[in-house]
Amino acid sequence: MSIRTLSRFGLSLFLVGVISGCSSTGGSVQCRLNPSSCMHEGSYEPGEDEFAEQEAKDLNRAAAKNVRRGSGLRW
Repeated sequence: MSIRTLSRFGLSLFLVGVISGCSSTGGSVQCRLNPSSCMHEGSYEPGEDEFAEQEAKDLNRAAAKNVRRGSGLRW
C-alpha cells in the first residue's frame, strides 16, 4: 500500500469520526453556541421544577469538581 493510499484512508476515517461526533452531540453544540436557545420557557409539570433544580445543582457540583481537579485545588 502506498503512502498516498494510507493518507487518504486515514483522512477518510478522521472525517467519518468528526461527522458522526457532530451529529451525535448536535444539541449540546447548539446550546454551547447559543445558550438562550436551550432555555426552557413556560410552565413546568407538577414535580418537574424540583427535578430540574436538583439536576442543575448536580451539574454545577460536577462542574465545580472538574474545575478544582483541573486547577489542582483540593477541597
